[in-house]
Amino acid sequence: MNIGLLKGIVAFVVLLLIQALVLNHVRLFNCATPLLYVYLAMLFRRNFPRWIILVSCFTMGLCIDIFSNTPGVAAGSLTLVGLLQPYLLKLFLPRESPDDLSPSMSSLGIGKFILFALIITLIYCITFYALEAFEFTNWMHWLECVGGSFAITSILLITIEYFRYRI
Repeated sequence: MNIGLLKGIVAFVVLLLIQALVLNHVRLFNCATPLLYVYLAMLFRRNFPRWIILVSCFTMGLCIDIFSNTPGVAAGSLTLVGLLQPYLLKLFLPRESPDDLSPSMSSLGIGKFILFALIITLIYCITFYALEAFEFTNWMHWLECVGGSFAITSILLITIEYFRYRI
């Protein structure tokens, strides 16, 4: 078994447990919930097979749905992020970068990585809450949920990556 695959599985299990046991019970201002597991969908390296990205994101989302009682919402949202991640990553990578480059603050630079993380997180939060609400009769509450979750998730993701960058 590849050591990178094993690290990814362990990271997913840890984030799944943190999300299911702690973060799902955090509701700031009755609308903002940290959705930390989107971090793993951002970290697929350049030129990774797209079908593996899609299957991995769908599987991660399905596991999150099982433990969070959100039937299909996380699976659909993470699958969309997995579909868009390679294309968004191309926008931030230099042309002469290696084929196995993984997105991080050290490989992209701090500013580019933060922008990349913000775009991925915003796409995920919009999709997640649009699928969860499935209607827009109370669109102000929907905007509060998207904005609050986007802000708290972005802060957590950038903090985690900053500590990885410093170590």
